[in-house]
Amino acid sequence: MTKIIGLTGGIGSGKTTIAKQIQSLGIPVYIADEEAKKLIDTPEIIKKIQNEFGELVFDNNHLNKEKLAEIVFKSPEKLTLLNQIIHPAVQSDFTNWLLLHQKYPIVFKEAAILFESGSYKDCDQIITVVAPLESRIERVMKRDGISRDKVLDRISNQWTDEMKIQKSNFVIENSTQENALSQLHVILQKLLIQ
Repeated sequence: MTKIIGLTGGIGSGKTTIAKQIQSLGIPVYIADEEAKKLIDTPEIIKKIQNEFGELVFDNNHLNKEKLAEIVFKSPEKLTLLNQIIHPAVQSDFTNWLLLHQKYPIVFKEAAILFESGSYKDCDQIITVVAPLESRIERVMKRDGISRDKVLDRISNQWTDEMKIQKSNFVIENSTQENALSQLHVILQKLLIQ
């Protein structure tokens, strides 16, 4: 039976870098945020977003993701509403992906909101990646080209590191990439032995 290992961490913690390292070792990783970005453009999801958020988030019948982000990261209620639209589609997509990868002893599900979405319940073990707050803010500002305030809005809508750590089996301290990767290899050895 394939074990599902959850991989999570706050925005800018470096969890995607860790996920890419795991993939480079030949272990399958489902990156939920990347899949959600694909699914959000499907006609079914677009229709649901249109019904809930109206034309305000569309330009010439095209979803304006920046406008949508501006709305949802300022309102926990609107963010919950968007997650209720997208999360079931991601969960269904993950279930199909898992069927294609059941020959592997372990697979990873990387998700920023693994706990918030409730999908941590499907995982056999969980790794949380943490990093200093200022490092996270700088990474996201550089990566996404957004202001410090927008990064802080997004951080405030996620569980704190402390909350995630309490429900995790392993924690990777990502102060430097070299340090994080050496911790990852120790964890992988433990997971592959079990």
